Amino acid sequence: MKKSLLSIIGFAVLCFTSVAQIPNFSFENWTNLGTYENPVGWGTMNNFTKLASFYTATKATPGNPGNFYLKLTSKSFSTSVVNGVAVCGKLDTITMKPKSGFPYTSQPASFTGRWQHMIFGSTQGSVIAVLTKWNSGLSKRDTIAVAAQVLSGMAMSWTNFTINFAYKSSMLPDSCIIDLRASGNVPTNNDYLWVDNLAFMGSAAGFKEEASFLNYFLAYPNPSTEQVTLSLNLKSAQSVKIEMIDLTGKTVLVKEAGILNGESLQVINVSNIAKGIYFLRVAGGESIQTRKIIIE
Repeated sequence: MKKSLLSIIGFAVLCFTSVAQIPNFSFENWTNLGTYENPVGWGTMNNFTKLASFYTATKATPGNPGNFYLKLTSKSFSTSVVNGVAVCGKLDTITMKPKSGFPYTSQPASFTGRWQHMIFGSTQGSVIAVLTKWNSGLSKRDTIAVAAQVLSGMAMSWTNFTINFAYKSSMLPDSCIIDLRASGNVPTNNDYLWVDNLAFMGSAAGFKEEASFLNYFLAYPNPSTEQVTLSLNLKSAQSVKIEMIDLTGKTVLVKEAGILNGESLQVINVSNIAKGIYFLRVAGGESIQTRKIIIE
């Protein structure tokens, strides 16, 4: 049986030299809500689907290790399929996007755990952890690091996974969002993702943010619906490439801007990009700068 290291109250953060724990990381704690249960500290689609008497996040046993694990299953409803989604924090059940995460102030090297998964359609689910920090000057959240992996093939028995964080800043984060999905953009009935024993491992302390080739880099409007304007100011002439990357790490747009120097405005058409959170990556020489953008 898993042993609780400390009581987790109000999303308190547990930090260790080699392991930093996640609220209800082993899914041993569940809240009974009458007709269904939810894992403590996690948002799911259950409070939305309860009106139709089906649930995409369920408690299953035995855990690996422990008594319980989280079972996410995409399920048919009317003419559509509801994705099996869980967020460590709060989930917007209308947009199916995370609303908030939990306080977190360390720099782990990787996101680990155990999983089983299977799809019956064409789009795989995903496992994502995003570390962020509030930028009071710009009144927005800056992305510090991302650990993201789209599921591949199938895992029909419990298997360990390790996803390394890609750091975009040397600043310490102040929060984390973990987003688990049984299916991709086109859910299929009975796609599933089972998870247990989540943890942050190692330390990225000592990470150094590379020197920028830009004096500044702004992206607006943010959120955007039709187009995004990048305002760049380069320190010297550089051949610049612009990429837009989704939370799974997939590149959805590439623009070769050519040789730029000094002030430059680059307009990106995003009218055909699916709604969601993306990263705009501007590469010049061997240096890369990244900004988060929301498409609505």
